[in-house]
Amino acid sequence: MSIKIACLSDTHGFFDDRLKGFIQYCDEIWHAGDIGTVEVARKLSSFKPIRAVHGNIDGYGIRKIYPENQRFEVGGIDVWITHIGGYPGKYDRSVIPAIFDSPPGLFICGHSHILKVVNDSNLGLLHINPGAAGRQGIHSVQTAVRFVIDNGRVKDLEVAELERTR
Repeated sequence: MSIKIACLSDTHGFFDDRLKGFIQYCDEIWHAGDIGTVEVARKLSSFKPIRAVHGNIDGYGIRKIYPENQRFEVGGIDVWITHIGGYPGKYDRSVIPAIFDSPPGLFICGHSHILKVVNDSNLGLLHINPGAAGRQGIHSVQTAVRFVIDNGRVKDLEVAELERTR
């Protein structure tokens, strides 16, 4: 089974319509937190099914809908999505020891606003931080990623880079 995923983070209450084309052929949208508003979550879910977690800036409305962590299996791979997770070699204490005791095949987090895709050979997982798709924060380019999960493998990863709007 093959599934195409659009992965976003840190929209901070703003969905850039320039990303519509990037996500239109995906099967699902995954959001790694700091959605910002229920309206953004609703807009995303009007395009495609969404799996999301809340982030540190998300208020009660988002926290009521989306958990802090999502762990699930899809396309033959164990996936863990959280907002503050760190990265290989410097995982956040909130995911330790769980990530070492039972590492997923794919670990997705946001928070840093820095796009990163890193293989963690020690844990045998792929770490993805899609950067920040919104306008608020330290980043100068808005980013998102999309990829295919096929028979337990992540492949065909692509990056969207948008000039940041004000």
